[in-house]
Formats: sequence, C-alpha cells, structure tokens
Amino acid sequence: MFCSKCGTENPDEAKFCSECGNRLGAAATPTEDAAKSEAESSTGLSANVAGLLCYVALWVTGIVFLVWEKKSIFVKFHAWQSIMTFGVLTLAHLILSTMLIDIGLSTFSPGLIRVGTVFGWIIGLGMLVLAIILIIQAGTGKMWKVPWAGDWAEKQISK
Repeated sequence: MFCSKCGTENPDEAKFCSECGNRLGAAATPTEDAAKSEAESSTGLSANVAGLLCYVALWVTGIVFLVWEKKSIFVKFHAWQSIMTFGVLTLAHLILSTMLIDIGLSTFSPGLIRVGTVFGWIIGLGMLVLAIILIIQAGTGKMWKVPWAGDWAEKQISK
C-alpha cells in the first residue's frame, strides 16, 4: 500500500506510513476538521508535544499520557511504545546490573562489581540516546517504531 501523503510503499497490513507516520488508507486531502482533530489531543496540547512528552520520563510519562489521552491515536501510540520500550529496558537494567554487582559482592570480586557498574552505565546511556531519538521523532510528527515494541503499540491502539 502506498502512502497518500509521501508516496512511500508500505506493507498491506500497516496502518501507518513507515516514512511519515501518516494514517494509511486515509484520503489524500483530509478536511480541515479531520486535520484539526488529528493535530489536537484531549490533553489540551498539540499531538506532537503530547507524543514527545510520553518519552521525557521514560515509561512513567507514557503511563500518564495513556491514562490522560482519550482521542489522539498518535499520542496513544507513543504512550504505549514508551511504556513497553522503557519498561522492558528499565527492568533489564535493574535485574542485570544488580545481579552482577550482587554476585561480585557475594564473592568479593571487584572485577564483577566493575562489570556490573559498566553494564549499568551502558544500558542507561543507551536508554538516554533512544529517548532523545524518540522525542525528536514524536516532536516532528513521526510515528517511528522501535522494533517489536512499536508493532505491539500499534496493536494496542487498534483495540
């Protein structure tokens, strides 16, 4: 299926364009009311601002906007993606780095403690970089999908 906005070819089952985030199957020239309702969210913020705020405090603001937002699919998508992406990464960060540090402490191995600390820093830095990328993408109006989490988020907003 081709996007009516940018012309990018997308898989037939896709609901949003992988390039510009436009809803697929929508008319090429939406009415002014439709464009206005898509640009607004029930939060009182523009959809782009609400979408980018979903990533500011990682999964926490994702939960806040998921509860708060009632009409914008764009904001709901970013809220779900934030919850899934950063919820899983935060859990992995806590489990793996804590586990390595605890094993190092129980065996009195400074090497394992350093590895756990370095591992924690690497995951934390990766999360920060990913959050910045997602903030920029949402702020520019794109529904950029994180592999696996983005597909899951898209299914959640379709329910």
